[in-house]
Order: sequence, then structure tokens, then C-alpha cells
Amino acid sequence: MAQYVSKPGEGAALEDAQKVERPRRFKVLLLNDDYTSMEFVVHILESVFRKARDEAVRVMLNVHQNGMGVAGVYVKSIAETKVGSVDKLARENGFPLKCSMEPE
Repeated sequence: MAQYVSKPGEGAALEDAQKVERPRRFKVLLLNDDYTSMEFVVHILESVFRKARDEAVRVMLNVHQNGMGVAGVYVKSIAETKVGSVDKLARENGFPLKCSMEPE
């Protein structure tokens, strides 16, 4: 009867080839303007980005005071979806709120 004995180092190349890199992440940014209400920005942060009220207010104030703020960090496909959702809700509500994404 044959026995199979592995030798030291066997399979190491296979393990190295199977390493998976983490997907690139993107920051979703909200940009300040003079027309979008602060309450609407808080609403966006709560509904689209699932932020708690206090965190949503903190991010909104950061956007207001610094011209832009990070709403969240996501993989590319989710970041694109969030940007699209913000643009759609802003248009539907008559606000010029801009949202963009950039690599982290």
C-alpha cells in the first residue's frame, strides 16, 4: 500500500498564489454649498450613510466649516452607489448638494 508523505516546503507556492489583497477603499465626500440646508445634509447622513444623529451633525458641521467632509469609506462599488443615492435625493428635493469620491 502506498503512503503519501508531504515534504517540508511542499505547497508553499500554492499558499502564496492564493493570497488575496484587500479591495481599494474610497472616501465619499460631501461638498459645502450656500443653498443646501443643514437639516437636509443631516438627513442624508442618517438615511444614506446610516449615521447616528450626533455623528451626522458632527459631519455636517465639518462640511459647513471646512468646505467638505467625509461621509464614509467604502469599497468602490458601494461608494459609487452612495454617491448616486445622494445625487438623486438632492435633485428630488431641489438642493444642489454635491457628493464625490476619492481613493483613500
